[in-house]
Amino acid sequence: MRRAAPLSLAVLLVCVVGPTVYIELATRGHLVTPEAAPVVPWGIVFGAGLAPGGEPSPILAERLETALGLWRTGRVERLLLTGNADAYHDEIRSMRRYLTKGGVPERAISVDLEGLSTFDSCWRARGVFGVQRAILVTQAFHLPRAVFLARAAGIDSVGVPAGGGRWRAPYVWRELLARPLAVVDAWVHPRPPLPAASPLAG
Repeated sequence: MRRAAPLSLAVLLVCVVGPTVYIELATRGHLVTPEAAPVVPWGIVFGAGLAPGGEPSPILAERLETALGLWRTGRVERLLLTGNADAYHDEIRSMRRYLTKGGVPERAISVDLEGLSTFDSCWRARGVFGVQRAILVTQAFHLPRAVFLARAAGIDSVGVPAGGGRWRAPYVWRELLARPLAVVDAWVHPRPPLPAASPLAG
């Protein structure tokens, strides 16, 4: 029994820390500042909850502001919004409204109503929307996992941190638990093919 406890702890650490280190190393060269971001066809913005009144949560507002900056400077041609579109929690509607108020025309916005997880969003961006090159917009704590999954899905992607790269402790713990699953998803699920005909692919 005395030996079992340290062994169990060691296995747990390997299962959690191993995937985290692996993802950090795999994405190290693909995280950039807004100023260093390449010019690509797509920016992908991940949903992040709503504040009272249906407005974007502070975290989501940071992502949308970063996406606005990328669009205004010509780094991206289109924005793909992915998140929850439930009748009582419609992130997509709130995100679209925020961006159009910021000057992004409707024709430059695409929405994925079924991007309910980072994995789903990345695989659907490639397999449904035909995205091949993109900038991912999310906070620094989430960015490595998002870029890892996007690249595993066959998207030539880089990540730009929203909110100045600040880390938030509750989300960091969630990421530690989510990264092992991300590695499994990337290894188990085949890379989705591009749509047969996708005029927006790029």
